[in-house]
Amino acid sequence: MEKNNIIIKKETPTDYNIIPLLKERWSPRVFSDLPISEADLHTLFEAGRWAASSNNLQPWRIIWGVKGSKAYDRLLNCLDDFNQSWAKNAPVLLATMFKKTLPSGKENFHALHDLGLFMGNLTAQAQHMGIAVHHMAGINYKKAAEEFNIPDDFHVTTGVALGYYGGNPEVLPDDLKKMETQPERSRKPQEEFIFNGNFTDRAKI
Repeated sequence: MEKNNIIIKKETPTDYNIIPLLKERWSPRVFSDLPISEADLHTLFEAGRWAASSNNLQPWRIIWGVKGSKAYDRLLNCLDDFNQSWAKNAPVLLATMFKKTLPSGKENFHALHDLGLFMGNLTAQAQHMGIAVHHMAGINYKKAAEEFNIPDDFHVTTGVALGYYGGNPEVLPDDLKKMETQPERSRKPQEEFIFNGNFTDRAKI
């Protein structure tokens, strides 16, 4: 382990047994200094490539940059201030997007779902390789579209920070440091979003 890297283990109190790959995954805001090789990045993208998509249209598109490169700096500059404050710790940044229309020109209502499947595959592959993935809603999609000459038919959806688990939480502001070192993860109970029949009044809308 590198000198200033601290591996944080999170407790995941599942109600049913799930595979360790999913149970151990979480979204850190500090990362190991260990770089992610281009070959390993392409392994992650290959995992995403084989995700299911409606009519096999594969509407996802990804822009990536490794820390120290111009592409990385341009991606970082498209994140909101809050995310820039910690995402600068990540060895790799991505911007994700999807094609909004079908070949017919009609709206592709399933494209965002398909991008989610791509990122689900990528995230699972990353976890298998010891790489953490932190998805961010806080990206200025209009700024990113202009910065990277993205056609109007594509919508920039998320920023993503990638890096090996590790790093020192002391580099974070106090509020984020507390979140980073909190020992237990939490999720809504299934009863709030799973229904065997009608959508019920237990749903949190």
